[in-house]
Amino acid sequence: MRAVATGYNVTTTAPEIGPDDVRTKNERKRKTMRLTTLLKLLAVTLSAAISLASPSLAQSGLLKKKTKLDPITLSAGKPLADKPYELEAGKYYSLAIKADGSQEIALAGPEFFRNMWINEVVINDIEIRPLGIDSLEFDAAGEATISFIPIRPGSFILQIPKTTGETQRAIFNVKG
Repeated sequence: MRAVATGYNVTTTAPEIGPDDVRTKNERKRKTMRLTTLLKLLAVTLSAAISLASPSLAQSGLLKKKTKLDPITLSAGKPLADKPYELEAGKYYSLAIKADGSQEIALAGPEFFRNMWINEVVINDIEIRPLGIDSLEFDAAGEATISFIPIRPGSFILQIPKTTGETQRAIFNVKG
């Protein structure tokens, strides 16, 4: 665009557009349209792939279909569980942990808790939604219920800390 000054008035003339400028402008429009179409196609393909890729992603009401496991009882000198728990990754479970108050007892399992998505821990009708747990300790008689979903296959243990006896642990075998 050129501006021509004459006295106190400034007048402008139309920009000079050559055939190369028109071609460049049209090419930019076409590229923009192609990119927009490609992005729309990518978005549709991605959303279809996510909804069809895994049945666990497409399941509705996952947290409504809870399987209650046999409770763990914390009592001086008694085994925690009769047999190993057999779980399936991606399913929702509820585990009650009951202490009879015979002594102060903790239940630890950092590997267990790191490989489960913990929905909530309920203690005396108070729901706790934790970001992470390492252990639970009972100073007196009481009950805590843990609702969780195993997220990784493997074998995980909840045990009374600093004990080595087989009866002082609960084993959770998670299948993929």
